[in-house]
Amino acid sequence: MEQPDQDHGTGAAPSGQGSPPGTASLPDCDLAALRSELEGLRTALRSRPVIDIARGILIASTPCTSGQAWQILVGASQDSNIKLRDIAHQLVESFHGTPLPPATRRALRTAIRRTGTR
Repeated sequence: MEQPDQDHGTGAAPSGQGSPPGTASLPDCDLAALRSELEGLRTALRSRPVIDIARGILIASTPCTSGQAWQILVGASQDSNIKLRDIAHQLVESFHGTPLPPATRRALRTAIRRTGTR
């Protein structure tokens, strides 16, 4: 008969021996991956409103569609190697008077030309 607190080869600590409740049967690598994914999702949720505002700024100023605004942000991010959420934040800040960093300005200009919106 099996002992109730055995880890069944998962490498996890038996229940009640330092593991958070409900995680005793998860291997450490799975738990780390889940925590990392959770943090990524939380970051995405925090970034979404700023990205949506940046898309609105692009729609109003270029003019372009919502889909084209998204492609502009993605293209600028990829071209400049700056995270999309940072590009969006810089664009929103520029709307409030903070100058766009030169690299972001160039990347946005290139992405706008590429989409053919101007």
